[in-house]
This record gives sequence, C-alpha cells and structure tokens, in this order.
Amino acid sequence: MASLGIFGGTFNPPHLGHLICAQEAHAQLGLDLVVLIPVSAPPHKELRGDPGPEVRLELCRRAVADDRRFEVSSLEVERGGPSFTVDTLRELHARRPEDQLTFIAGGDMARSLPSWREPEEIVGLAGLAVAEREGVIRDDIRASLRGLAGAERVTFFDMPRVDVSSSLVRQRVAEGLPIRYLVPDAVASMIEAEGLYREPVAAR
Repeated sequence: MASLGIFGGTFNPPHLGHLICAQEAHAQLGLDLVVLIPVSAPPHKELRGDPGPEVRLELCRRAVADDRRFEVSSLEVERGGPSFTVDTLRELHARRPEDQLTFIAGGDMARSLPSWREPEEIVGLAGLAVAEREGVIRDDIRASLRGLAGAERVTFFDMPRVDVSSSLVRQRVAEGLPIRYLVPDAVASMIEAEGLYREPVAAR
C-alpha cells in the first residue's frame, strides 16, 4: 500500500510555489508520492491564456523532471471536459484500491469545498490536507467545513509564503520580463521555445 498525495490544478504554468507545496506535503505528511494532475478544463472558471491541456501536461512533466517524489498524471487531460475532483478520486480509487489517497488543497480551495460536486464523497475517498500556516485561517477553514461528513479527516501542513502565481508568470512573459527563479528552468525553456503566454494580458 502506498500513500499518495493528489495535487490537482490548472498549472498554467506550473511554478516554484506549486513544487514547494508538493515538497512540503510529501515531507510533512509522510507521503510516498505526490501526483500532480493538471485539469482538462476547470468547471467553474475561465482558463485565461490557456495553451491547451496537453501543453500544460508537458509543462508539469518538465517541472518535476527526475524528482522521484513527484509524478504527473494525464488522467483528467485524457478524460477531457470539465474536471471534477470527485470523478478523479473515484477513478484513482478504482485503479489503486489498496493505496491511501490524500487530496492536497490550498486554504481558499479548502474553504470552498462544501460548494463542490459531492464534497462528502471527496472526503470519503481521500483525506484532505490543507497547505496553510498555523493561525486564525485554520480556524476559519475548520468552521467552513463544519457539518460536512468526513471533515474530521482534515489535516494541515505548513506552507512557506511564496509570492508567485501562474497569472504573475503569464503577465511577466507577456511583458517581456524574465521568469527565471519563478518557474523551473525546464519550464522557462519550453515557454521560451514554444512562444507561450506572449499575448498581452489585456487581450485575454
């Protein structure tokens, strides 16, 4: 039996904040592997400046490279359409019934969990691990999940503050600014070689 961290997102593009989150989850939660799963299409928001799910999948593969702590899954990209977490966890559970799944989420994502599709099924299929520093925000998250069956399974791990986002990376590329040290070198190289994210932000 393996302990797997499930880390979903748009990864548009993947940046060092994503990798730090995955690393801290792996270390603090005692996971065997963290699996990054880029969405095909997010169900509740427009994906700005999207180069396509296959491109984001390849960016993720390059981001984790040969780091054996991490793996990239094409499950949602291959499935296509809106990517609902509950469907992904069901499929992973069916494929790997012996493994223990932990769904990794940021604080804002965890707060909104009750509004997701079948939230109680999500926390029934996987433990919920929230990347958030100790403090009042954790109490807010616990309060937002109160009344949700299975919410007692939530755990927290410390996430260093890293002020980088995918939107910032896209904006800097569009403005011709360097992105090295914000994304892995292999990701920066692919963005440059493929001419990704060069359109002006205001045009998106």
